[in-house]
Amino acid sequence: ARALTASGTGSLSYVPGEAFICRTAANSEELQGPPRQLKLAWNANAACTVAAPVAKERGIFAKHNLDVDFVNFGGSTDQLLEAIATGKADAGLGLALRWLKPLEQGFDVRITAGVHGGCIRLLGSKAANIDSLESLRGKAIAISDQASPAKNFFSIYLAKKGIDPAQEVEWRQYPANLLALAVDKGEVQALAEIDPLPYLWLKEGKLNEIATNLTGEFADRTCCVLAIRGSLTRGEMAVAAALTRSILEAADRVASDPADAAAIYSGYGGRGSLEDLATMYRSHTHHRHPVGAELKKQLLLYTDELRAVNVIKRSTDPAKFADRIYLDVLS
Repeated sequence: ARALTASGTGSLSYVPGEAFICRTAANSEELQGPPRQLKLAWNANAACTVAAPVAKERGIFAKHNLDVDFVNFGGSTDQLLEAIATGKADAGLGLALRWLKPLEQGFDVRITAGVHGGCIRLLGSKAANIDSLESLRGKAIAISDQASPAKNFFSIYLAKKGIDPAQEVEWRQYPANLLALAVDKGEVQALAEIDPLPYLWLKEGKLNEIATNLTGEFADRTCCVLAIRGSLTRGEMAVAAALTRSILEAADRVASDPADAAAIYSGYGGRGSLEDLATMYRSHTHHRHPVGAELKKQLLLYTDELRAVNVIKRSTDPAKFADRIYLDVLS
């Protein structure tokens, strides 16, 4: 059973990150009855998904009447999206630049929020004098896989700066934890990966940070997104909204208390000291999480950019694609 209720006397629900403003009655729908059980897929090794354990450990899911179990998913993105689409999981957290290509296949999954930006880094070897994009011409970059969000983002970034990511650099694949070793051995001259590993390697002093996914025009872009099973959004919009609000509220908490987020992430097996992890989270934009029209615009831009570097098919219409894969559950 569900009912329209206000979040306080004479008030409507607050969406994290926004000003307190009057919102529609539909936006204040709260879950009634026993807590709704959900399964959320995530990767416990990815620092960018920290909003999920924060929401669980700090009672944010419970506050929104949700009982969320985690599915630590280490398979391919196609398998993850299929798991969500077919109901093996109800939702998932991941990186947009990894998910957009598989979403071309038509999985019944809708992206409802961007969670934060800033966890993808391009680092160059100091020994090889790699300290700029221009210095990467003719060089090799280590990546963890050929469809990684790091490769996809920096392919876009290089192309925008006039460097052909397919012809003027070489992408070499290694296990993620061996990327820095490949640079040390001189097999490659740079690496591109998602946090926490590149942040921790940067502290060792052997690498230059050339760019991140917050550099320049990308300063306001999201990278980590929340996606929900399509049938859930159609049949239980209030559940989808409650889950989305929970994740965004948790992201705000990461922004306001990164030390607490670091402690929680460490408890789930996250690498790095608490001080390092807290500093890393301060470098992300957990206070910035687009929904609605802004989210749709960002997904459209990413799709168009991925078309330009031949990741997304040229025949894909970015506007139609963005409209199909996103959903505003908070309006």
